[in-house]
Amino acid sequence: MGVKVQTEDFDVASEVDALASGRTDIGAIVTFTGRVRDDDKGRPIKSMTLEHYPGMTEEELSRIEADAHARWPLQASLIIHRTGELSPGDNIVLVVTASAHRQAAFEAAGFLMDYLKTRAPFWKKETSPAGESSWVETRENDETAATRWRPT
Repeated sequence: MGVKVQTEDFDVASEVDALASGRTDIGAIVTFTGRVRDDDKGRPIKSMTLEHYPGMTEEELSRIEADAHARWPLQASLIIHRTGELSPGDNIVLVVTASAHRQAAFEAAGFLMDYLKTRAPFWKKETSPAGESSWVETRENDETAATRWRPT
C-alpha cells in the first residue's frame, strides 16, 4: 500500500513498474490517471489549484486505501495526488490497484476514485483565462456513483 501527496508530477509507467517489480502474485493491474481539462461545461480553464491539510490528508487516504484492501483481495495499491497550481494537460491523480484477478483490481480502483472525487480532503479552485476563480463543488453524478460502495 502507498499514498503520496506531492506537488511534483509522476510517471505512470515508472510507478506501475515499481509497484509490480519482483511480484509474481499479481495477475491484474488497473490504473486510473486523472488530468486537468481545459474546459468545464463550456467554461475555459486556465489552471486548477489543489489545496489540502498536510498530515490529515495522507492519514485519510491511507485509511480509505486500507478499506479497499479489506474489501478486495489486493496484492498492492498506490494513490498519488498532486497539489498546487496545475495547468490543462497536467496529471492530478494516479490510482493503481493490483490483484491476482482483474475484477478485484477494477472494483477497488473504482471505489478509490469514487472516494477521491467525493470525500477526500482536497479543495479545488479553477481559474479562467480572464483570472476569475471559483471553488469546485462535488458533482451530483460523482455522489451518485459513490453510493454503490456504501453498506446497505
